[in-house]
Amino acid sequence: MIVQFTTPVLARLARAWGLIDRPGARKIHASPVPRIGGVAIVLGALALCIPVLAMDDALGQALHGVRFQVIALLGAAFFMFLVGLLDDVRSIPARFKLLALVAASLVVCSTGARIESVTLESAFTIDLGWLSWPLTVFWIAAITVAMNFIDGLDGLAAGIATIVCGVIAIFAFSSGQLVMGVLMLSLVGSLTGFLFFNWNPAKIFMGDCGSMFLGFMIGAGSVVCQAKTATLVGIALPALALGVPLFDTLFTLFRRRILDRRSIFSAERGHIHHRLLDLGLHQRYAVVVMYAVTLAATGIGMLMFVTRATGTVAVIACVILLILLVFRVVGASRIRETIAAFHRNSVMARQAKEDREHFEDVQLQMQRAQSFEDWWQALCAMAARMQFDRLALVCRDNAASATMYSWRRTEDELLPENVVSVIMPLGDDGAVGASRIELAVRAAEPLETIGRRVTLFGRLIDEHNAGVKVQRAGQKGWSITRQVWARDLDPASRPEIRRASPSPKTRAS
Repeated sequence: MIVQFTTPVLARLARAWGLIDRPGARKIHASPVPRIGGVAIVLGALALCIPVLAMDDALGQALHGVRFQVIALLGAAFFMFLVGLLDDVRSIPARFKLLALVAASLVVCSTGARIESVTLESAFTIDLGWLSWPLTVFWIAAITVAMNFIDGLDGLAAGIATIVCGVIAIFAFSSGQLVMGVLMLSLVGSLTGFLFFNWNPAKIFMGDCGSMFLGFMIGAGSVVCQAKTATLVGIALPALALGVPLFDTLFTLFRRRILDRRSIFSAERGHIHHRLLDLGLHQRYAVVVMYAVTLAATGIGMLMFVTRATGTVAVIACVILLILLVFRVVGASRIRETIAAFHRNSVMARQAKEDREHFEDVQLQMQRAQSFEDWWQALCAMAARMQFDRLALVCRDNAASATMYSWRRTEDELLPENVVSVIMPLGDDGAVGASRIELAVRAAEPLETIGRRVTLFGRLIDEHNAGVKVQRAGQKGWSITRQVWARDLDPASRPEIRRASPSPKTRAS
């Protein structure tokens, strides 16, 4: 009742205050929608659980033993709600949100709610020791981020969160944790009321305030439940129920960082729900498919209550294979492409390191040149190391003549058709006149690699052109006014230096 009363009021206030999510290139909705529905979810959940926990009965007695943990959990979750609300009202950097998430997770860990050990039946126990702190923080942060990522279609995040909270509530009650069971059921009730307004076409979105609050409550709540039992089921069951959001987050981070070479915090349109829409499904049907996969994973995961050690592992493996199959069918995994991109990025990173080393070597050579010939040989050395095919320095002596120095990798006068040509002007104070440098390189490497090498060459010119002023010295050619260094080139890469006869082809434009 509280959620159904407050949600329409929030929607009106959000429109009046301009707190709406406008359509965009990566948005699904076609018209502005209010985006602070998470306020109603938080109010509804707290209004349900706090009075129940305050009762002086068996539940109230159970609360006394975990009062500190519950207060820390609710306080940290409310803090994440405020961070998300600030982001909805006034966008804040993703790194700040991540830092706040880590801080809130550490607060929960400090109360003793940590994944300290995992027991597979009674035969095998893994004691994590000090690793329990980073592992718990990572677990809570991963679920919070996953819930934020999956909030892309009307009713999707709210529906999946309802299923997961129901699963955690069942486990909490079955293990005698009444307080956590009540907290999760209060979220189920609040989310159920919110879905009436969030179902397609949505009248309001939960926003970051809602997704971050829900993700934190689910992540931290599952940790609290597991910490009491120390069983594999306690952490595996909510993980399997959250299989779709977690795998979507994993593939998204790999895709952004490796395949697209973008920041992991950048927005894009490649989540699994986007892939379902690209396959032609309507929003409602795409959401139903996601619900079905989540329910199937949860149903199979519930078998862990009745299986032994080997059976538990088999159940986990089956659910993982099911989820991976779904991602593979809809084309959201892109594993082969990611592996190929990883190899490509490794090769390009190695090439970039080598190019950088070549640049720094020639940079030192430039700093010690003592004549124009030394300066020119350094440029030729840079051209050779950057795999350029041709380098030419053209300078107009006067209106009727020009002088040109040229270097070629091979003796062939003609270059192939697939050539990248670059012209760089020289001189910033008129001392050089209309001088320019011309580069030519075959497009055998990726254009990004060629562009990086040309950029390094341009940096070399910028750093050693203003101070190394090339100027005419009568009819004797060129001289240099600043000391720079010369280093012998390999015989195969020695430059050819020549003066060209005045002709229209050698005149600078």
